[in-house]
Amino acid sequence: MAGRAVPHLMTLADLSVPQIKRLLVHSHNLKQVSLPWLEPHGSLGQKKMQRLRLPSQSLFNKTIALLFSKRSTRTRLSAETGATLLGGRALFLGQDDIQLGVNESPRDTARVIGGMCQGIFARVGEHEEIEELAKYSPVPVLNALSSLWHPTQILADLLTLHENAHLFAAVEAEASTENDKAASGRPKQGPTLPDLRPLTVAYVGDSANVLHDMLVTYPRLGHQLRVASPDQYRAPAEVWKRVEELGCDKGIWWGNDPKEAVQGADVVVTDTWISMGQEAEKEDRLKAFTGYQVTEELCREGGANPDWKFLHCLPRKPHEVDDEVFYGPRSLVFPEADNRKWTIMAAFDLLFGKWDISAEGSAAISEKKSK
Repeated sequence: MAGRAVPHLMTLADLSVPQIKRLLVHSHNLKQVSLPWLEPHGSLGQKKMQRLRLPSQSLFNKTIALLFSKRSTRTRLSAETGATLLGGRALFLGQDDIQLGVNESPRDTARVIGGMCQGIFARVGEHEEIEELAKYSPVPVLNALSSLWHPTQILADLLTLHENAHLFAAVEAEASTENDKAASGRPKQGPTLPDLRPLTVAYVGDSANVLHDMLVTYPRLGHQLRVASPDQYRAPAEVWKRVEELGCDKGIWWGNDPKEAVQGADVVVTDTWISMGQEAEKEDRLKAFTGYQVTEELCREGGANPDWKFLHCLPRKPHEVDDEVFYGPRSLVFPEADNRKWTIMAAFDLLFGKWDISAEGSAAISEKKSK
């Protein structure tokens, strides 16, 4: 693609609101088109079989390198199954599979992988690692997780909230896709992504990569964030700088009292308190996060909305959220996990397959909610 800038995606802070919405709408549409293919075809009936159509095949004969230096369940499954549905292949490259970090520099590795693969989905340690890969890669690089950011997780969270908008009332889901059809000039692709009313989202826990992408995204979409974390575990300066540059700080309350954070919350979110590589800090972290476990009692005493729902990126530890909440009717964690597939698939299609992650394109964008 000589002369054309290589599109990379490190964090949702890099995208405009219309671009984020495009990804969400495209994820939803790909999901609607793809799910019937995954059903036993004998159960569909002849008419439904005749209506089946393939999702985008933009990765046909293409290979995406999954460059993972950290373990993964949902991210790896999503990438491999999503790439297959797009007609391509995901090639897993763990830390013991290639020379990166042993006998070869990130610069050389990026060039070699980019010479044979059409995209790099990198799950790394320090954020500087993925920035160096992107600097030298001739193909797009998508952040699968770094020390600072986790964009694909927040896309999955938002898709889950939109698809469950009826649980928050006040805004009715749309049943028509005429806007999609008019914008794309293509056939309808199933129900439009439901509108989501402005929510109050409480995050209780460590200021890590999941929260960081929430901080630069949720306020721009009209949602209020209420964050509780111990004073010694606050967002690093480079993250907060992006928050302020985007004007997101005006939509964020931050303190160290979990009960105060969940006041008025429609959604309560937490994450692991001890990320990979922080095992030596376990004792200190468990002590610092005493009282942060998400429970019915915490949210009742803190004044969360009676119908509040719960999200967690997984894997979950019982000290972060008790079984009553995690496995109960408030929990959306498993639909949230399922949606990792569709949001990663959408990012693969637009970034790796089409090199087009602009606000325009095949997905319909509703500007009214971004005003």
